[in-house]
Amino acid sequence: MSEQMLSLLVGGDLVLDEPDADHWLAGIAPAARAADLAIAHLEVPHTDRGVELAGDVPAPGAPPENLGAIKRAGFGLLSLAGNHISDCGADGIADTCSSLEALGIAATGAGQNLASASTPAIVTRKGRRIALLSYNCVGPEAAWATENRAGCNYLRVETADGSPIAPAAPLERVSAESLDQLATDVASARQAADLVLVALHKGIVHTPARLAPYERPLARAAIEAGADAVLSHHAHIVRGIEFVAGKPVFHGLGNACVVTSALSPAQDHPARREWAERRKTMFGFEPDPAYHLAPFHPEAVNAFLGRLVWHEDGRLDAAILPVHVEAPGRPVLAHGLRAREIADYVERITLAAGLPAIRIDEDFGVRPR
Repeated sequence: MSEQMLSLLVGGDLVLDEPDADHWLAGIAPAARAADLAIAHLEVPHTDRGVELAGDVPAPGAPPENLGAIKRAGFGLLSLAGNHISDCGADGIADTCSSLEALGIAATGAGQNLASASTPAIVTRKGRRIALLSYNCVGPEAAWATENRAGCNYLRVETADGSPIAPAAPLERVSAESLDQLATDVASARQAADLVLVALHKGIVHTPARLAPYERPLARAAIEAGADAVLSHHAHIVRGIEFVAGKPVFHGLGNACVVTSALSPAQDHPARREWAERRKTMFGFEPDPAYHLAPFHPEAVNAFLGRLVWHEDGRLDAAILPVHVEAPGRPVLAHGLRAREIADYVERITLAAGLPAIRIDEDFGVRPR
């Protein structure tokens, strides 16, 4: 009898503000549908109501009907803990979570209080249970859930200068209390599941390669606590891949599919308009005008989806599926020379970040060099 393997596809941020969401997802949907389970991070609430949250540059609520396209594309599990999921308040979170439940998409990381936001999502495939824990590591604190406030699950990462915790702040070290909470959460999830994945919304946005000081220690803490893999997002550009005790850490899965007008300078919302200009100066890049729905760092066209193959004996093999982002922002699976260019890019940024060298084989399997 042949070994029964289970394949997982892991992607980064999903922001689907535009009409015809099925079109924008169609270039990566075949890979998601082919997997036994496809996972990504839902960046913004999907709602047409709610009160705008103060504390970060707020994202608009995405059309609720676009969640159906995520289901049709093949994604069955979403992390929600991030810096924008609370941008439409408690109503936005409630609408998003109820819509996902109605669609049969499992989700974790946000809820009407901290207890619900921190409860892992557990799904079963081929008789094996997969648990996902989801944490926002970048603030703002106004987005965090409490015992009696809706919001997202979080890990507190202190700033180097004592400034408020926020995505653009100099985030430096994870608090001891958060590390203890992470260890407790992973141990609890391990009791309920056969495979434990930790999703971290972390990193420095719009910047190639570079990792913040807290990122590697936090990922290592998750693995040492018993997680089988770490999945990261937030930076809107891919990061390097590391192996800790033989287990894969995706330090940045970049954009799974981000198409939005909320990052355009040509809009009426003053905070979003100002941020669209300021981030270019802060991070030293000028978006290609052809990418008006994905105006990110030019290197963000080099994207990938992660792939994990879970063997019956517990081994977890890692690979990437190279993705090219077409103008104005549509991701498509890359092939041939373009796929190899993206693999080489991932090898380079891994080294540039100070991570141990990796080798991405011709079949795009990833292993330590």
